[in-house]
Amino acid sequence: MRKFTVLLAVLIISALPIAVSAAMHEHGEHGKMEGMKHEGMMTEKGMIMLGDQTVEGVKAMAHLNDVKDAMAKMGMKETHHFMAAFVDTASGNPITEGTVAVKIKNPAGKESEPVKLPGMEGHFGADIVLPEKGEYLFKVGTKLPDGKTRQYEFKYTIK
Repeated sequence: MRKFTVLLAVLIISALPIAVSAAMHEHGEHGKMEGMKHEGMMTEKGMIMLGDQTVEGVKAMAHLNDVKDAMAKMGMKETHHFMAAFVDTASGNPITEGTVAVKIKNPAGKESEPVKLPGMEGHFGADIVLPEKGEYLFKVGTKLPDGKTRQYEFKYTIK
């Protein structure tokens, strides 16, 4: 429970720079409660928790941050910041190194090319475009420092 609280605090703190980064966007650079389900739950303004999954000893937590208004003010088409954070379930330590990408299947069933998620202050993330209403499927692929590849899936419906 303590590890979850610490991890949640790190995630919330690390999300603060995202809000600032969305407002000052420079393109190109930029815990542990088992069984808890929070898919689609809103946290701070615009932050959507997509849930968590554990695969081979690594727990992934995914979020979307609605950045459409800030991006539109700058003439950009991106609507959301997709982010994923990873934790080694054995140690409770965050994993901040590795290669992470997401493929997005839109409501019509068309899957995007992989979008690289660079490391960003405790999570991996990128700005993406979710232009239409309906259900999106996020397929997150990883190759983390242990050399294993893992895949996670998260869903979100835009109403």
